[in-house]
Amino acid sequence: MIGPLERGDKATRIEAFVDAAFAFALTLLVIAGDRVPTSVDELIHALKSLPAYALGFLLMLKFWTAHVAWSRNYGLDDAPTRRLSLLLVFLVLVFVYPMKMVFLALCSALTSGWLPANFEITGLDQIPVLFIVFGCAFGSLALVMWCLYLHAWRSRDAIGLDARECIDTRMKLWSWGMVPAVAIVSIVSALLIPATPEVGWWLGFPGFLYIVLNIATPLINAHSRRLQARVA
Repeated sequence: MIGPLERGDKATRIEAFVDAAFAFALTLLVIAGDRVPTSVDELIHALKSLPAYALGFLLMLKFWTAHVAWSRNYGLDDAPTRRLSLLLVFLVLVFVYPMKMVFLALCSALTSGWLPANFEITGLDQIPVLFIVFGCAFGSLALVMWCLYLHAWRSRDAIGLDARECIDTRMKLWSWGMVPAVAIVSIVSALLIPATPEVGWWLGFPGFLYIVLNIATPLINAHSRRLQARVA
């Protein structure tokens, strides 16, 4: 199947700024923190943060590649594009450390503490806070991407989107729009589920909700390919 036309074949200054900001955000996720290990024990301890770093790296990569693809496909470089791109950078830099802490806590919980969290959780009541912070971070970043695709959809006549590209843009709106919706449900559930030992695994339910995205997104992409294949 023929891919979308690359209208943004030349990098703009805003794209260069976004690339630099994402690169800086990734440096804040380094496994050793803010200092170089001075012993083998410290090196091993730092390497145990590798799974959390990988998760954070993949999440940052998801939004960076999405912005690159959007810029290449639509080639927009107007005021709304610059504002939304700068907002994406702002949110990435604000939430890079909270997301790192969430992934560190997740890896530590899944390994019963063998992988270090590198920060202290003093009570069960702090676990919902991590889910709320992650929901705000993930949901707000995805909302910016949704707004970018909405801007491209509204500009479809001006930039000359063909039938296949219109289908792809609509499906991207559905795909990105699901993320803040699931994030809101996760935040609400984190607020409603009591943080007590009696709750058991339900305390992690706000995090399990994001599995819905791993199921729905491939289905939306497959539906998009079927619709595009029908276009002569």
